[in-house]
Amino acid sequence: MSAFLVPFMGSALNLALPDISEDFSLKAVTLTWMATAYMLSTAIFQIPFARLGDLIGRKKVYIWGIVGFSACSFLSGLAVSGLMLILCRFLTGVCSAMMFGTNLAILSSLFPSEQRGKALGINTSVVYASLAIGPLLGGVLTHYSGWRSIFFVSGAVGFVVAGFARLFLKGEWTESKGEKFDFIGSSIYGIALTGVILGCTQLPKMSGYALVFLGILAFMLFSYYEQKCLFPVFNVKLFSRNRVFALSSLSALINYASTSAIIFMLSLYLQYLRGYNAQQAGFIIISQASLMAIFALLSGRLSDRFAPASIATAGMGMIVVGLIGLIFLTQSSSIYFIIGILFLLGIGFGLFSSPNTNVIMSSVEKRYYGQASAVTGTMRQTGQALSMGIAGMAIALNMGNQKLIPEVYPQFLSSMKITFVIFAGLCMVGVFASSYRGGMPPRPKTC
Repeated sequence: MSAFLVPFMGSALNLALPDISEDFSLKAVTLTWMATAYMLSTAIFQIPFARLGDLIGRKKVYIWGIVGFSACSFLSGLAVSGLMLILCRFLTGVCSAMMFGTNLAILSSLFPSEQRGKALGINTSVVYASLAIGPLLGGVLTHYSGWRSIFFVSGAVGFVVAGFARLFLKGEWTESKGEKFDFIGSSIYGIALTGVILGCTQLPKMSGYALVFLGILAFMLFSYYEQKCLFPVFNVKLFSRNRVFALSSLSALINYASTSAIIFMLSLYLQYLRGYNAQQAGFIIISQASLMAIFALLSGRLSDRFAPASIATAGMGMIVVGLIGLIFLTQSSSIYFIIGILFLLGIGFGLFSSPNTNVIMSSVEKRYYGQASAVTGTMRQTGQALSMGIAGMAIALNMGNQKLIPEVYPQFLSSMKITFVIFAGLCMVGVFASSYRGGMPPRPKTC
């Protein structure tokens, strides 16, 4: 249920962006911060909160996250300015990090390895089902009740979910009780991730290159410090000594970086350039997420029987084909062509995500489930933030920071093409990384 909440709000919010822009007089580049602020905070805090869950209990951190998410959702609905809404989205991301840093670890602890793919497939399918329902319900809510209703509905459901978790989620998971929390490592990690993500959103400005460079230096310092730390916030040896874990995580990062902004761009394209209202655009976009949900469930079950890495690689290959198709999108493209491309992308997403997550969680020992769960979520959120950064950069280069009006529609269409070309190139690299990792190794004993 909690896996449904977060992606639902994000996908529903995409359809409300034009209304939010109108209410607060926000420009196109500023609109990207509705998603970027949330993704940035979620990415920064997942690994620290996963570690905190290992120390004091994953269930505690998980439930606190749901409660905080619900409260921040209500605050978002009460926002009186664009700045307040962006700030609330940032705080919502912090609370989401508490959920994402623990949920896969709890699932992996509850199910044996031969059923883990099925369980993770159900979880991923629920995520994609929410992505399917989000545009539809988000469009309806925005059309009839205004964009604020999206936040109020999400907040209300969140409090119900928190009550269910309190009553029915039995047991507690504390894999590192008694150890110390690594505040220094967490701070360095936050600086590193902030530099990279914020830098990407500001490219091609010199400040963007400077922030990316600062972030890379901070990551190098983080890696060095964590290897010397007695109780590190993250065991970096999981990357250096476990090729399957490292390449599977890289594949996830590339997948989300090359796909997450697709719906953002298409929602603006459908509503501005094609003249559809939010509800109509939601009905079109739902085609992708519906197939994602179906094939995520199927591929999760298949990954318990067949090589999950091969299934994931095939899925990413289909995404490449879909992205190439989007490059040729014009203002007069057939709506059936668009839906067909969304179908192809939906199948590819569904085939990739569940098996790839199964590979990641199955490639580490049980005591590292929390960190593996956090890495999976961090790769998703970081990839999504990078994806929005690429889209924002393409928009800034072609049309600057101005509102979407008919005079700049050709420039926006050019921004879409540049975005999808970059995404297709990234995804091709992802296919290589996914295919190179090889089969499932024995679980590592040395890290």
